[in-house]
Amino acid sequence: MSTANAAGQVTRDELMEVNAARALAGAGTCFVGIGLPSTAANLARRTVNPDLVLVYESGTIGSRPTRLPLSIGDGELADTADAVVSVPEMFNYWLQGGRIDVGFLGAAQVDRFANVNTTVVDRGPDRPEGRLPGAGGAPEIAANCGAVLLVLRHSTRNLVAELDFVTTLGHGSGPGDRARLGLPGRGPVAVITDLGVLRPDPDSAELVLTELHPGVTVEQVRAATGWELRAVDAPAVTEPPTEAELTALRALKAAGKEN
Repeated sequence: MSTANAAGQVTRDELMEVNAARALAGAGTCFVGIGLPSTAANLARRTVNPDLVLVYESGTIGSRPTRLPLSIGDGELADTADAVVSVPEMFNYWLQGGRIDVGFLGAAQVDRFANVNTTVVDRGPDRPEGRLPGAGGAPEIAANCGAVLLVLRHSTRNLVAELDFVTTLGHGSGPGDRARLGLPGRGPVAVITDLGVLRPDPDSAELVLTELHPGVTVEQVRAATGWELRAVDAPAVTEPPTEAELTALRALKAAGKEN
């Protein structure tokens, strides 16, 4: 595959979004969160997985939006869907019934066990709490989907030693927590950032750096992480985006600006 002409032409966000889309190769169904997860899922349908069925919390199944949706209530999702079901059916039958392969979520904060905060953040002494969008369907998605992918920008503000609020359980405090709580899905299998990819260690369930994006060092990733991040002995380097991937991604973003 041909790659982009020059590394300088690719932004860190584009590296993150393209690699997040690639993580959906081979998936059948994806429960999509708004924002970065929606960008990645829609890009995946245009590149690595054209048969991917996109499912949104509002009840749309098989949506094929021509632009990035603004919210789960965006009419574009219903207009382009194969079917629209009620929200109770979406959660009771499709999600809790184990019919979704991958849940794709964003986050304001993620800790070393891939637990997620999207509710509230501590803004420091004498300042009010910072209110975030909240849980939405994320706790149910993380509990019931076959696997969960997380995507967010990498900084000590976002990847933290301790969450200000636990909105969504990833791997709890370590191995066995999900099983003890009766959660059927495998939970987070990858955290994709603009610096690289973190995956849970099979023994400890703690996130470990396994892949770096081109031009990024292990030291850079550790400096941007709020805990003492471990890395595999020789992290792989992700493949640069191809011209086709970049073209599809940029067209997808431009379509939203035109409307």
